[in-house]
Amino acid sequence: MVFDKEESVSLVPLQSKGKPRVCAGCNRRIMDRFMLQALDRYWHEDCLKCACCDCRLGDVGSTLYTRANLILCHKDYLRLFGMTGNCAACSKVIPAFEMVMRARENVYHLDCFACQLCSQRFCVGDKFFLKNNMILCQLDYEGGHQNGNSADQAL
Repeated sequence: MVFDKEESVSLVPLQSKGKPRVCAGCNRRIMDRFMLQALDRYWHEDCLKCACCDCRLGDVGSTLYTRANLILCHKDYLRLFGMTGNCAACSKVIPAFEMVMRARENVYHLDCFACQLCSQRFCVGDKFFLKNNMILCQLDYEGGHQNGNSADQAL
């Protein structure tokens, strides 16, 4: 098994001529009209599944991932081995598959993307300001605005 690799999954027709194909998952002969080809082997469509969520990999896309002898779908690969970062507001880990908000180089949980003084949540179109690496609403920014370096941005 290949470690830490992205592989393509192809649906190929079973050819009646030639040597019989054996499924890499169940070691039985493939008699179906179509079979999957992945990891340089052939599979029944029902046998090529994610080791975590058990989804059929031929149904969820054309890519699978392998690591630590596991065959995984994209979502589970990211959940288990994906890059994570820390939220700029709460400093807690942000899982690789979670939706985030970004302001310059800072990354935030959706729930943490709020004014860091008054906790007002931002809506699409609201103006926010970055001052000394803090997200501020317009009122708090203008109330404490002095000649510091800041950048205003709109969602």
